[in-house]
Amino acid sequence: MTGALAAILQRDIRLALRQGGGAALGLVFFLLIVTMTPLAIGPDPALLARIGPAMLWLAAVLSILLGLDRLFQADVEDGSLQQMRLSSAPLELVVLAKATAHWLVTGLPLVIAAPVYGLLLALSPVAMLAVTITLLIGTPALVFIGATGAALTSGMRRGGLLLAILSLPLMTPVLIFGVSATMAALDGLTPFRTPILALAALSLFSMVVGCAASAAALRAND
Repeated sequence: MTGALAAILQRDIRLALRQGGGAALGLVFFLLIVTMTPLAIGPDPALLARIGPAMLWLAAVLSILLGLDRLFQADVEDGSLQQMRLSSAPLELVVLAKATAHWLVTGLPLVIAAPVYGLLLALSPVAMLAVTITLLIGTPALVFIGATGAALTSGMRRGGLLLAILSLPLMTPVLIFGVSATMAALDGLTPFRTPILALAALSLFSMVVGCAASAAALRAND
């Protein structure tokens, strides 16, 4: 079972990199949002530093949504998902492997690039570190929430819009706690521990519930 899950993980990573999407597409979209922010609101460093963490988090949410509609759809169309269901691995663990691969290809590069992009928003070193930590803890929750929406729309050819409509409201608490934890680390007025623990709890909860809900949706669409 472990070997099958590792094979699915490696397969999805290779496919994402070969198709030209994944990390490159998400990073470019992330960069576009960050670079357009100073053009829209002005180059005031104080203003950029104040809204920078929220802009980075919002850009990360939208970047992770890119490509989520193909998380299961391609496997449904070519019959790969049916073969995975016939394997010894439970479908919930298959979802876990596929969602983990998506995070490694899209979420992790955003976490690594966040400090570099933070320079464009005049963020301090403390702010860049706080954004990086919160993204590292919170982006898995975004992926597993999006995986549930991707499973629900896997039978549709153009389910990207519906996926966004289903997933974005559920991603809002992750966005709120991510930004709150970052701002708590900066202003020192509120405890940093409370929002960061809530963010970690959301990631763990989304992983468990997201895998079960995605597997149930895939079985229902079969």
